[in-house]
Order: sequence, then C-alpha cells, then structure tokens
Amino acid sequence: MALTLRAAAAVAAGSTRGLGRLFSTSFIPSMNSATPSAREQAEPSTNLFVSGLSKRTTTEKLHEAFSQFGEVVHARVVTDRVSGYSKGFGFVKYATLEDAAKGIEGMDGKFLDGWVIFAEYARPRQPTPPPQNNMASPYSRY
Repeated sequence: MALTLRAAAAVAAGSTRGLGRLFSTSFIPSMNSATPSAREQAEPSTNLFVSGLSKRTTTEKLHEAFSQFGEVVHARVVTDRVSGYSKGFGFVKYATLEDAAKGIEGMDGKFLDGWVIFAEYARPRQPTPPPQNNMASPYSRY
C-alpha cells in the first residue's frame, strides 16, 4: 500500500510540473524559424526618403543638412494638415546620383535636431486602384 501511495504522489507531482509548464508566463521562442528577410533595397535614384525626423524639423533644416553633400534640388518635410508638425519623414531630391549616394552615406544614422535619422533611396509610389464600389451614391436619386 505504501508503494501505491508513493506512485500516486509521484504521478501527482509530475502532473503539477506539467501544468506549471503549460501555464508558465515565460516563453522563449525557438531560433530555428527562418528570420524574416530585410526589405528590398530600392533602385538608386536622385530622390531620397528620410525617416526618423523630429517633430520640430523644418524643410529648411532638412535642406541645409543634406546640402553639405551635394546640390539639393528640392527638400520637403511631410507635415500633418491639422497641427502643422512633421510626421517624422521627408524627401530630399539631389541633382545627380553621385550626390544622392553621398547624401545617404553622410546622413544615414546621423543626428538631426537631436534625433537619429535614416536616409535611403525612395521607392516609387504604388498606383492606387480605382474604387470597386458599383453602388450609386446613397444621396443620389438614380
């Protein structure tokens, strides 16, 4: 009888350990899964996408910072329509591809207005498909 009590206690102890493992809050994911691939690099162009900008960064400051590395044709910080503050990204257009490459090399990972910014070649804008709504307007008579 003592042997059966010990066996029952061992089974009970093993099951609580299993339940503890089941409801554990610490989870370590396996490293066997393939890591997601990095975004593809855009083709070199004279237009650069700049991210990580401060809310206080202006178009003039962006133009001034990037003009150290070549002739800047156009610089623009994208701003919120309501507040007028920067959305945190912008675009810089250089005169030549060589100047654009120097601009990326010189400003990528550097500080501007106290924030680390990232510069890369801009990707072309994806065309927006026309709306697929075949219904008439709810306010029209037809």
